[in-house]
Amino acid sequence: MRPADILRFARVAATGYPLRTALSVLAMSIGVAAVVVLTALGDGARRYVVGQFASLGTNLVIVLPGKTGTGGFNPATAITSTPRDLTIDDAAALLRAPAVKRLAPLAVGTSEISYGGKLREGLVAGSTAQFLEVRNFELAQGRFLPDEDWHRGSAVAVIGAKIREEIFGPNAAVGQLVRIGDRRVRIVGVLKSSGQGLGMNTDELVIVPVALAQAMFNSNTLFRILVEAKSREAIPAAKAEVLEILKTRHQGEEDVTVITQDAVLATFDKLLGALTLGVAGIAAISLAVAGILVMNVMLVAVTQRTAEIGLLKALGATGRTIRLAFLAEAAMLSTVGAGVGYLLGHLGAFGVRLAFPVFPAYPPHWAVVAGLTTALATGLLFGVMPARRAARLDPVQALMKH
Repeated sequence: MRPADILRFARVAATGYPLRTALSVLAMSIGVAAVVVLTALGDGARRYVVGQFASLGTNLVIVLPGKTGTGGFNPATAITSTPRDLTIDDAAALLRAPAVKRLAPLAVGTSEISYGGKLREGLVAGSTAQFLEVRNFELAQGRFLPDEDWHRGSAVAVIGAKIREEIFGPNAAVGQLVRIGDRRVRIVGVLKSSGQGLGMNTDELVIVPVALAQAMFNSNTLFRILVEAKSREAIPAAKAEVLEILKTRHQGEEDVTVITQDAVLATFDKLLGALTLGVAGIAAISLAVAGILVMNVMLVAVTQRTAEIGLLKALGATGRTIRLAFLAEAAMLSTVGAGVGYLLGHLGAFGVRLAFPVFPAYPPHWAVVAGLTTALATGLLFGVMPARRAARLDPVQALMKH
């Protein structure tokens, strides 16, 4: 038989039993669709987290008060060694570091915001003029905090888009006086809407000068110091310089934790990459189940078509030709099932993106290729046994069973 005849034989055999064929195609398509959708979710989670960290700013070194470590208990320092708070002066000292481009001290708390009889609670962030560039914020209206002495704290504020909408409605916000806690401040700017990011909704944020925030919360400490290195290559140098400066200021004690954006990103990237591989492996199990179903269907087909196989062999068809015919049918079922599953998988990923627009649920190319290849290989692998059984049939006995 010519290759064209083998393919025709496989096509006629498959279409001759539509229900059996449909079940085989459905099983394979569900397996491929599962691989595509689950890897889209896994890789989408990785992209989302990476994107959220990127939105914090670029080349960031983050300084946290207190030392996180795994050291044991030391009786000598148990009484005398106490965690030291970060201060505005600590932040200002870091500007001397050669690898530091800019930085923004950050004091955080919650307070009530009132205007014209309207009252709501919001997150108040105290920082400086450089906070806008460090965090990659954009202004929709007005201007940002003034570039002034960090200890001064002018009575001004920049508010998020949702705060502006809820407090001022259709009226202009810039230039209005509002009360934040027990302080009266003037609105000088409104941030562009950017939504939720790593637990902080910037649309509900109120930004004031850091000294004003500390006065509001009756505290002289900082929540974080966000340091921007001069380049990606300068991040390790910036981290080392920041640690050295703060260690010198804190009487030789290394009582702060310095983390880099790249290190956090690499950790999340590795974890979520492993998660994607894990869910792909789980989904691949369904392909093995589909392959077993294809094998069972093909074994039934051998039994149903015993006389047909005997006639082909009586007419001169070799065992190899019979094997190829059955393998071609298995490959055809697997290919059609993989194609349908590929489309269903992309449709499912599209549905996820429609339901959650911020979630980039795109299946990685390697997963799509692996899913389609595995589907075809599984179909052929599990099609070998029925094909060999058909090829070994004795033509005389096969015709007698007709």
